[in-house]
Amino acid sequence: MTILIVGGSGFLGSELVRQARAAGHTTVATYATKPTTASPSAWHHLDLRDAGSLDAVMAEVNPRVIINASSGGAEWAVTAEGPIQLAIVASKRGIRMLHMSTDAVFSGQGRVHYNESCPPDPVTPYGAAKAAAETGVLAVHPKAAVVRTSLIIGHGRSEHERLVHQLAAGTRDGALWTDDIRCPAHVSDLAGVLLELALSDAAGIQHAAGADALSRHELGVLIARRDGLDASRLPRGLRAESTIPGPLDVRLDSQTTRQSLRTPLRGAREFLRPGDGT
Repeated sequence: MTILIVGGSGFLGSELVRQARAAGHTTVATYATKPTTASPSAWHHLDLRDAGSLDAVMAEVNPRVIINASSGGAEWAVTAEGPIQLAIVASKRGIRMLHMSTDAVFSGQGRVHYNESCPPDPVTPYGAAKAAAETGVLAVHPKAAVVRTSLIIGHGRSEHERLVHQLAAGTRDGALWTDDIRCPAHVSDLAGVLLELALSDAAGIQHAAGADALSRHELGVLIARRDGLDASRLPRGLRAESTIPGPLDVRLDSQTTRQSLRTPLRGAREFLRPGDGT
């Protein structure tokens, strides 16, 4: 089976490439800027804003499954419109599609627990772009699956782990918020779940977050302890008192999705235990 990983040069995309190849699938990956050390069967440059580029890649690769793990930040043309164009092409060609989304589609205001049926209420341009992509993808490709996750951690390579090291070393200013709550997922667990869902007939909104709800500061302390850093050097702060907009307490309820999964989604207290090596 040929699987196309859109955004295969990213943190999650690279892990998807590794696991898909290990499972014996022909794995083709795309990149926006340059390939990375991930080793798919082939690399293709892809600009999601370019319909001609999309058609050319689809015609050459002819995948059975597409997993969109790309991220364009708050850039509307990439993050909102690009996935919809991808879904249009996939639907026309009868290709199974899974699209990655985020807990940033929620505000964390008025409620803290969000299941798959909760409507998005984003408070940032990034969250708004992701919410628009969700709606558009499912409108043009109703059999697609849209998977929301939370902060992605693992192997010391995530932006969150790098930030903790920089703050502990005093090489970066900032603080880890104590009022910003998420349900972090390990990149290996998440990639396994995505592949399982992509190869199933699951459709619509799915949630794939970790089992533990933690503040960003609590997460930082766990990372520091795992890596032998002095957790007392990690500065605290409140997002509510900062000038940086964003959701506050957002806890993805993944129970409905988990019921159909074989792949576990561990909590951060488990996968960040000292000596775990992940």
